[in-house]
Amino acid sequence: MSEQAGHDRHEEWDALRAAHLKGREERPRSTARGVHHVALLSSDVEQTIRFYQDVLGFPLTELFENRDYPGSTHFFFDIGNGNALAFFDFPGLDLGPYAEVLGGHHHLAISVEREAWDTAKVRLDELGVGYHEVGGTSIYFPGPDGERIELIADPLGEMYGSPVM
Repeated sequence: MSEQAGHDRHEEWDALRAAHLKGREERPRSTARGVHHVALLSSDVEQTIRFYQDVLGFPLTELFENRDYPGSTHFFFDIGNGNALAFFDFPGLDLGPYAEVLGGHHHLAISVEREAWDTAKVRLDELGVGYHEVGGTSIYFPGPDGERIELIADPLGEMYGSPVM
């Protein structure tokens, strides 16, 4: 089977849906309670706090020393519904810039109310942060260290007007 862009994979997707996708009524309850936190890297703690709290509106909720690497900061932002976005800085490790790699982090999609989505676009424009808008409900943009973030105005459990949960 070809993995080239543009290859028609509809038969493959139909087969996967037939083999694995169950209707809402037939689906077992997930064993997960939710996302505790997603952890990303920060090259500058204050810059990261200013961006995520002041630009995107995600309140900083905690900051302490990383238990796994002395001198490293572990800090958290509230992204709603008991979910957190966390960051580590690793001083002295010279980790280099963010790189999107196969099998690595592609992007983090965070659902926000339409008003917050509109406000974020204005703030990104004011800061000169470029973004790519898709379908009038999603904007993709880099965070302070190049991490790709998507703000999506669709409610949780929906994507582009269709249920995904």
